[in-house]
Amino acid sequence: MAAAASTSMAATAVLTPRFHATTSKTHLSALPYLPPRLLISPVASVSFKHLSVPRRSLFLVKASSSEDTSPGVDTNELIDDLKQKWDAVENKSTVLLYGGGAIVAGWLSSTLVGAINSVPLLPKIMELVGLGYTGWFVYRYLLFKQSRKELATDIESLKKKIAGTE
Repeated sequence: MAAAASTSMAATAVLTPRFHATTSKTHLSALPYLPPRLLISPVASVSFKHLSVPRRSLFLVKASSSEDTSPGVDTNELIDDLKQKWDAVENKSTVLLYGGGAIVAGWLSSTLVGAINSVPLLPKIMELVGLGYTGWFVYRYLLFKQSRKELATDIESLKKKIAGTE
């Protein structure tokens, strides 16, 4: 009887098709089922091999040259300049320490912003603070001609402080 049951199970296993062609697939997604896209353009379905028109006539290419264009950045010159500046630095350990500190500060600020962003109401408040500050900055420095001049002189003095020429 066990042999008969196993053969009948085997027979049903062989007789049942693996994929049902008549039934539709079940979708486990909450999204609605969309049919596959139909090709709208007949050109998209035609390969270039079967076209009677030569391929070079399908694409229009225009090349021009101008002597006004400056050449690209010379990497060898850039590397040599960086080597000269690095050799001119007296206290290399301080520069490396500041660079490492800047990287750690960037990572720490990114982590802090991520933590603030995970609090539900705080990102919207921060957006409002940013919008308010932007409005104040525009009113204070960009709206009137005299304040724009003041901003330009402040930026120039900051540039001179950074460059060390002041």
